[in-house]
Formats: sequence, C-alpha cells, structure tokens
Amino acid sequence: MPHAVLDKQVDLQEYQKKFEPIIKKNDRLIKIENIFVEKHNRNALLSTVVIDEEKQNFFIELLSNAEKTTVRLFPGTDPIKTKGVKKALGSVTQNLLDLYPDSKITKTNIEEFIESD
Repeated sequence: MPHAVLDKQVDLQEYQKKFEPIIKKNDRLIKIENIFVEKHNRNALLSTVVIDEEKQNFFIELLSNAEKTTVRLFPGTDPIKTKGVKKALGSVTQNLLDLYPDSKITKTNIEEFIESD
C-alpha cells in the first residue's frame, strides 16, 4: 500500500484551516479539493479525483498521533495504484512538508512521487 510517514504529529484541524486545494494538470489530472477532520483530531480524509489510465475517486487518509503522521490511501476506497494515485499521495505529503518544515519523512514507498512544485 503506498504511504508516507512523517516524524511529527500534525494538528489536523490546523492543517484543515491552512489547506489549499491541490489541482495538477499535465499528462494526468489530480484534484484534491476537500478535507474532512474527525472530531477527535486524529484522522482526516481528503477527497481525491485522479484521471490518468482511468477516472478514480477515492480518499487519502491522514492518521496523526503523538509520534507521527501517516499519509495513505483510505482502505474503504481502494483505487488501482496508478502513477497518478501515487502522485496524489506524494502531493499531499509534500504539502504537509511545506506547511510543517520541521517535519521529516521517516518511511515511505512513494519517494519518487514526492517533489516540491
């Protein structure tokens, strides 16, 4: 399962306030426009649309606790793991790194899809 783990806890409600929609158009379309944070501030879902080999609607999940924050695909929406889907995860990860520059990636299997714009 594609994912990235940051070494710090992210306040997801704060992130929700800072979040700007991510829209990328090139050889694929990636649209991440909305974020939903659960009331205990431990989980968030980002509604995502990727059109590359096919159109896929899914959620990217953020899980945050005292030690780390994980970016992964929400298991309830299981898209085909295309390059566009991995790039969407990489874009959210880079967005978190940009907004929280004291964070670092400790584990990932999508390194080639995480790049600053």
